[in-house]
Amino acid sequence: MYTKLIIIAVILNGISWVHAKDSARPNILFAFADDWGRHASVYAKTDGAGTENDVIKTPHFDAISQRGVLFNNAFVNAPSCTPCRSSILSGQHFWRTGRAAILQGAQWDTAIPTWPLLLKGGGYHIGYTWKVWSPGTPRDAPYGGAVNAFSKAGSSFNGFSQTVTNLVKGGKSVIEAKQVLMEQVRGNFRDMLAGREKGQPFAYWFGPTNVHRKWVKGSGKSLWSINPDKLEGKMPPFLPDVPAVREDFADYLGEAMAFDMALGVLVEELQKIGEYQNTIIAVSGDHGPAGFPYGKCNLYDFGSRVALTVAGPGVKGGRVVDDLVSLPDLAATFLEVASVKVPEVMTSRSIWPTLTSAESGLADKSRTQVFMGRERHVASARAGQLPYPQRAIRTQNHLFIINFKPERYPLGDHYNLGTDKEPDAGRLTANTFVTIADEDAGPTKAWIVTNRHTPSVKPFFERAYGKRPREELYELKEDPYQMKNVADVIDRKEVVSALRKRLMDELKKTNDPRLVEGGRFFETPPMAGPVGKAKGRKKK
Repeated sequence: MYTKLIIIAVILNGISWVHAKDSARPNILFAFADDWGRHASVYAKTDGAGTENDVIKTPHFDAISQRGVLFNNAFVNAPSCTPCRSSILSGQHFWRTGRAAILQGAQWDTAIPTWPLLLKGGGYHIGYTWKVWSPGTPRDAPYGGAVNAFSKAGSSFNGFSQTVTNLVKGGKSVIEAKQVLMEQVRGNFRDMLAGREKGQPFAYWFGPTNVHRKWVKGSGKSLWSINPDKLEGKMPPFLPDVPAVREDFADYLGEAMAFDMALGVLVEELQKIGEYQNTIIAVSGDHGPAGFPYGKCNLYDFGSRVALTVAGPGVKGGRVVDDLVSLPDLAATFLEVASVKVPEVMTSRSIWPTLTSAESGLADKSRTQVFMGRERHVASARAGQLPYPQRAIRTQNHLFIINFKPERYPLGDHYNLGTDKEPDAGRLTANTFVTIADEDAGPTKAWIVTNRHTPSVKPFFERAYGKRPREELYELKEDPYQMKNVADVIDRKEVVSALRKRLMDELKKTNDPRLVEGGRFFETPPMAGPVGKAKGRKKK
């Protein structure tokens, strides 16, 4: 009897400890926009006037960053949706996630631990709305399980400009039409919150896809009052500063503003239920904008550098930090703040020390580099479904890229381009992938491809879609937009050699399949099935 009482007491104490721990553990809200790069009005202050961030208005992102920490140098591990998300979920380099390291033909290896399911195992109520990872949800042991989707309130937010435009045609004002979609955001979030037990912490992934193409032409101006002419003279030098491109970019910025508006709704709901002060809020995007040169599917900053802010309990706010952080670092961070053990297989490093530091600028002196890469985006972009393998190291002063197959076209084969008179130009519209398919279609791409023979446009076409050398080096202080490759300059040889070694050491240490048998794992067409699992390795 005495023994039974001891056992009962131990069990009750354990339950009390768990509940106390749950009440102290913060909630986690991860707002992650598809195809949203480093575009927010707060960055106009950090970068100085004269950039495209002068035009966008993101008051809710800005408010969170002022309460928390704004990261000036946050990078994705891969500038393509599925590999980027596989790296964030696993807290590992994308090349360690098997077939999840590509887009089309991807398969998730359920033996790979992911932070949402680890949080669920640690007692968190978890859920998501709209896009999280693809393909599917891991469900098998040891790291599987159901992840609840909450979208009953509606999903037309993901076609934001189309839906608002149609509602306006139906008689609603622009303000009323926007509110219809904001109520979808609110309703889905409330549904997720309603499913948790009393006192249970939650982790919610808000993943809208509206910033991903396609958008209604002119919606940036008609829905958000973004005058494309205000972008004149502020476009990055790799984009033609012409009316068609400025309008396209204004439409993109408008969709980013819609995401920011939804972010305000989520914050408002947290405040209503009294959970705002106890919620870690992290906001970012999975890579740069689609359909623009140097953006999505590129390792240049415009494609890989993204907005990131984190605020919440324990975070010492009001700071801008220059630490180089990789988005997979969020996995280890979320687990640490939730008091859930970080698996040894994760290669990411928690940014919690930076978030709790009082330092601005370079808060963590060891965060001086990030690693990135790419394999395949669209399977049909090249004959034989071949990838375009790249790996890169980004430091404060340099971007160094290795293009392992420089004989291939980086953004897809140049078929269906038509003749000099462009009889096929009508097919090069905003909504087709008829050519150069590893870059999403859009008006900017169509304009450049259609006008590629014009002397003033030809350099834009060649820079974006022409073949690239095996190695690229950019000196960022003198060349912040990465326009001049200096890898072959004699007095840069030592820099190239040092960066090459640092990059290759990381690839070897983390067992990158690209270095094994000529990259056979990634060179095998995805539809033919994997040639064997990419073997992971515990971090040191």
